[in-house]
Amino acid sequence: MASEVEKKAVFDIDSAKEVVQELRASFVAGKTKDYEWRRTQLKAMLKMMDENEPQIVAALRDDLSKPELESSIYEIAMLKNSCKLALKKMKHWVMPEKAKTSLATFPSSAEIVSEPLGVVLVISAWNYPLLLSLDPVIGAIAAGNAIVLKPSEISPATASLLAKLVANYMDSSCIKVVEGAVPETTALLEQKWDKIMYTGNGRIGRIVMAAAAKHLTPVVLELGGKCPVIVDSGINLQVATRRIIAGKWGCNNGQACISPDYIITTKDYAVELVDSFKCELERFYGKNPLESKDLSRVVNSNHFARLLKLLDEDKVSSKIVYGGERDKSNLKIAPTILLDVPQDSLIMNEEIFGPLLPIITIDKVEDSFDLINSGTKPLAVYMFTNNKKLKEKFVEKVSAGGLVINDTTVHLAEPTLPFGGVGDSGMGAYHGKFSFDTFSHKKAVLYRSFAGDAPLRYPPYTNGKLRLLKALLGGSILGIIRALMGWSKA
Repeated sequence: MASEVEKKAVFDIDSAKEVVQELRASFVAGKTKDYEWRRTQLKAMLKMMDENEPQIVAALRDDLSKPELESSIYEIAMLKNSCKLALKKMKHWVMPEKAKTSLATFPSSAEIVSEPLGVVLVISAWNYPLLLSLDPVIGAIAAGNAIVLKPSEISPATASLLAKLVANYMDSSCIKVVEGAVPETTALLEQKWDKIMYTGNGRIGRIVMAAAAKHLTPVVLELGGKCPVIVDSGINLQVATRRIIAGKWGCNNGQACISPDYIITTKDYAVELVDSFKCELERFYGKNPLESKDLSRVVNSNHFARLLKLLDEDKVSSKIVYGGERDKSNLKIAPTILLDVPQDSLIMNEEIFGPLLPIITIDKVEDSFDLINSGTKPLAVYMFTNNKKLKEKFVEKVSAGGLVINDTTVHLAEPTLPFGGVGDSGMGAYHGKFSFDTFSHKKAVLYRSFAGDAPLRYPPYTNGKLRLLKALLGGSILGIIRALMGWSKA
């Protein structure tokens, strides 16, 4: 009897098919397209977060030892802001956009109508398991879609809580959470979706994209990469150092896709920069940072071992100038600074995704642009400088998902900016209206009356009709007059 129950509980391809069929039936019935349904679901999500903040903070603590401030501000508060923005702006977002028409279709009017794509799949990541799960869902709801959310199994406490809360607060006929690991994700990817959004690493991103290609399903890939920080001289070094620390160790102890991955600075400035890091890191996390309650732990033993492999490589371990302590039993690694790490080392060729920060030195700051552009395009690049011309060159020459000057990671909090990668760091973007647009189809609509039916588009075709049609399509008033008068250009 028990084995039969276990078999029924397994989520396989048939289970995934049933889920998609149920959601598609709800979508086809028009349930998710209703404006009031969208508002109700967004309000329910707000209520869900308001009433369960302590449980969410506790789950994030279980999964990542995440400090309460980081959980409350960087996950819960940011989600609430996304919900509130969607509720405030959605009425405007769903309105058709007027479009200009040309002489070619005169008399006519046109508009662009945003319509929901259908049934979408959101596959989330473990490092910000609440924010990266529900933020895309907000955009998908606002756009009028039915949704399956697959949270990461690497943050099981948050995934379990999400499944429970979404089922209790939201419309389960249109929004579902599927827990599980590789088999469950594989079963979901076998289905036909109207869009898939995946947040994670490039290796899995390629698997997602290959599965989507079988059904010609469009994808949004929010990946990572090595996000560099350029540090110029002649700046407020204390403020710059603090902001780099906030973006590195203050963002899940470096386990964030936009976390600074390495620093580029000049040989002359490197020692001063290292000294500033030593001072500020001790001020923030104490003399024994492994005991600090303000640092998240490494998510699991596999990632802990991966980080130690990067740190303990022969040509790297001797480059540690601060930190390097580790506590295997608690999966903690102290904030670690490394100076002049070889370019061919593992730590400089893999995304670090942890509390290690190498510093690369160059002769002059301008050399950093070529160094960054010689690799794959990062998700984010940061620069600290007071030099106006250097800022302009930075924006002009460096290609990345996003750029920030004189801070790190804060562009993530600005809903008027698209958040997404380019090249190997991802494709597509979301946040604010960009989330709504990501999960919408922009439908072109042209309106004409029965008046103004011109015979020139119908046979028999003549040279005069040809001249006039060319002039109409070219949009030239003089050309139209010439065609009507029978004049040639000559």
